[in-house]
Amino acid sequence: MDELPLDQVYTLLAVVDEGTFDAAAAALHVTPSAVSQRIKALEQRTGRVLLMRSKPVRPTDSGQVVVRFARQLALLERGARTELGLAAGPGERQGPTRLAIAVNADSLATWFLPSLDRVPQDPPICFELRREDEAHTTALLREGQVMAAVTSSPDPVAGCSVRSLGRARYLPVSSPEFEERHLSSGRLVDRLREAPAMFFDRRDELQDAFVRSLADDGTGIPAAGGFRHYVPTSEGFRDAIVAGLGWGLVPEAHALPLLRSGALTLLATDRTLDVPLFWQQWKLDSPALAAVAAAVAATAAEKLLPPE
Repeated sequence: MDELPLDQVYTLLAVVDEGTFDAAAAALHVTPSAVSQRIKALEQRTGRVLLMRSKPVRPTDSGQVVVRFARQLALLERGARTELGLAAGPGERQGPTRLAIAVNADSLATWFLPSLDRVPQDPPICFELRREDEAHTTALLREGQVMAAVTSSPDPVAGCSVRSLGRARYLPVSSPEFEERHLSSGRLVDRLREAPAMFFDRRDELQDAFVRSLADDGTGIPAAGGFRHYVPTSEGFRDAIVAGLGWGLVPEAHALPLLRSGALTLLATDRTLDVPLFWQQWKLDSPALAAVAAAVAATAAEKLLPPE
């Protein structure tokens, strides 16, 4: 493949980030026609369609490769300029280094945010956090949308390094009234399959995994006919269980105070569910990314259970 002109590469990144050609033109201080011409020239140079002209625009698989390259290049260039004490280059956005990170909702609600407060702010760093299920955050890494991710996958994405953070523990709980009404008789695993259950979203598999761990036959909650509530925030999920809508797996940090107060009851005293968490990031010599990784690892060591 021919050399990729940087103005065209950065223009593609601007279009993806801003969502439209017009918005990218405004951000780059050029005309929409110039943006369109650069994208067409880059597509001709690579021999591939790089953008789907939707609203907002979306990169194709080939476009994701170029977007990832552009983000990595921009991060390295900004880091080099900072170390050399150079001013921003022509067309480069002013302001702090921006790091996009994918994090699951429960980590955001329990232990992750304090780690960002530990990151040195000289030079300044701003964070763009993308909330996604821990089993799916690596997809954002592959697409070049984020530079690092908290994930449940130990298998590194191409071009990324991986380190273990620890285990997030979840407790099976319900309100005392819900337990009395739905779970007081019969085998617990049978009652859990039939009782209303809380799910974060349609990708949430924790409740199914817990039921399978109890079952002799390894089956979970019936997909058809199951009584499922969906509440897509960590705090809302917890509060819905306290309100008696259903049972579910709640992060230990959220569950313990409510268990002590009597607002929740533990459904199985000898069973928990641990989710291993990992930190994946681009393999880049970036001081900003290294500082964030160190802060996240230090906080995880304090707040999570040790890796198995």
